[in-house]
Amino acid sequence: MERTGIVTMKGNPLTLCGPEIKAGDKAPDFTLLDGKLQPVHLAHFPGKVKILSVTPSLDTPVCDLQAHRFNDEAAQLPGDVVVMNVSMDLPFAINRFCLTGNVDHIKVLSDHRDGAFGLAYGVLIKELRLLARAIFVLDKNDVVRYVELVPEATTPPDYDAALGAARKLL
Repeated sequence: MERTGIVTMKGNPLTLCGPEIKAGDKAPDFTLLDGKLQPVHLAHFPGKVKILSVTPSLDTPVCDLQAHRFNDEAAQLPGDVVVMNVSMDLPFAINRFCLTGNVDHIKVLSDHRDGAFGLAYGVLIKELRLLARAIFVLDKNDVVRYVELVPEATTPPDYDAALGAARKLL
C-alpha cells in the first residue's frame, strides 16, 4: 500500500509505504534492534504506556533535537512509561549516538534490517528508505491512542501534545 500527499522533505512530496495507523487501532508488533544488536519487541514492554518517537536519521539536527528532548522528558516520566526512538540508522550509529550524546532515558532502536516497523506503521518513505517523522502513543494494552505524522520531515513534532496524550493514559 502506498500513500502520497501526506509528507514532504524540504517541500518535496514523498510516498509512504504501509497502512495509515489511527487512534483506536491495535498497535502492530515489531522487531527492532538496539545498539548492541539485540532484538526488541513491543511485547518487551507489557503494561506500560509507550511513546514511539520516529525519526528519519539521528545524524540530522531535528532528529537529534527530537531524541534529546524525549530523553530529557523521559527522565521526568513515571516508570510505567517507556519512550522509544525508532529510525533506520544502523545499530552501531545509534549506540554511538547514545554514548556521545548522553541519551540514557529512552530506548533508541533501529529498523534498518528490513524496514518492517516502517511498513507496519505506515511511515516508510519509498524514495529515501527512511522513516517519516512521527509520534505514536500506545496505551498499556498496546492500543494506539495518539498519532502525529509530521507533514514536513524537517520540522519537529508537537512534543507537548504527545506527552500530554501519554500522561492522560496513566
